[in-house]
Amino acid sequence: MSTSSRQFPPFIEKHQLRYYISLSAPPTRTPVDGTESFIRPEIGFNPSWFHKFCDIDFSRQWHIDPEYRLQSYEKMRNEIKRRFPGRNIGGILNDQPPDLLTGVYGAAVISAVFGQQLEYYPDKWPAYKGDYLSDEDTAALKVIDWNRNPVFEDILRQLEIIENLTGSVRGFLNWQGVLNMAFRLRGQQIFIDLIVNPSLAHHLFEVIAESLIQGIKAIYARQKQSEIQYEFASIGNCVVNMLSPQQYSTHVLPFDLKIRSEFKHFGIHNCAWNVDPYIEAYATVPNLGYIDMGLASDLNKIRELLPHARRNVLYTCMDLVNKPQEEIRNDIERIAQELAPCDIGLPDLEMDVPDDRVIMILDWCEEMTDKYYNL
Repeated sequence: MSTSSRQFPPFIEKHQLRYYISLSAPPTRTPVDGTESFIRPEIGFNPSWFHKFCDIDFSRQWHIDPEYRLQSYEKMRNEIKRRFPGRNIGGILNDQPPDLLTGVYGAAVISAVFGQQLEYYPDKWPAYKGDYLSDEDTAALKVIDWNRNPVFEDILRQLEIIENLTGSVRGFLNWQGVLNMAFRLRGQQIFIDLIVNPSLAHHLFEVIAESLIQGIKAIYARQKQSEIQYEFASIGNCVVNMLSPQQYSTHVLPFDLKIRSEFKHFGIHNCAWNVDPYIEAYATVPNLGYIDMGLASDLNKIRELLPHARRNVLYTCMDLVNKPQEEIRNDIERIAQELAPCDIGLPDLEMDVPDDRVIMILDWCEEMTDKYYNL
């Protein structure tokens, strides 16, 4: 029996978020719903996987045409069902309408709304191609006027079509976070700014934080009109390992806290790095509902410092392909012993991951749930 059809004790808190990967979309977060198992795996395949096996083109049309996305969703869902029967990958077994919002513009939403030109590809998410903001452009940057932003206006247009197609406007944009956004807009110069011109970096962080707050709320307001209510923000700190813990606490954490103060629930994506240098700063965030990390992290310490957050270990595609099976099983058991209840995220899986390895890790998550959840 697959984990998706079984009932488990609700290892959740009301403020928690969980890892969420819509089919072919970059990972994000979503509120817990009470069905979370003790060890909950979340699988995600890169666009290249669906391009090869479903012949889907992820170029510009995919991001601006909800009807095309619905057609591609049905192809992706059918392929997942065929290859992984009974497995709830991408939420395909849930009784919900297709999520046609998550994944739009990939992780480059902020680039698009700030006017940067995107380059599209048939087998991967769009990316910004061009010059980064100069000192002068950065100093002149202002908070986005969401009432006059053409990219945002088009997203609202798409939401109308999505509702007509599916009866729902559920889903999320991948907003990233203050540090990630600054890196996308400014490039590696943002790390130099923090040393030689911190006031300029802080101006950029302030503009991004306020823009992000207003943008999330604007999307939520439209979704609320259709009785979809979200009350959380989730930020990404993928490049935080380029900063010392002191630099993060001094220069970035205040803006993360600013965003946190505007929403009922809040989560931090740390990426698959060792979270240990930053975990004490993250633990100061009030009612943090989600945190993720790489396997090299001190899992016991994280559970101790953040006992009420939903925790997630990001297990890399490289490890899933290259490690011996017994070593992978030992990793899953360690996670169960030291961090659970938690998620295990397996994002960005590529074409070289054998199907049986995916099924193997799903089975082991179920086995470890049975073994450890009532201890």
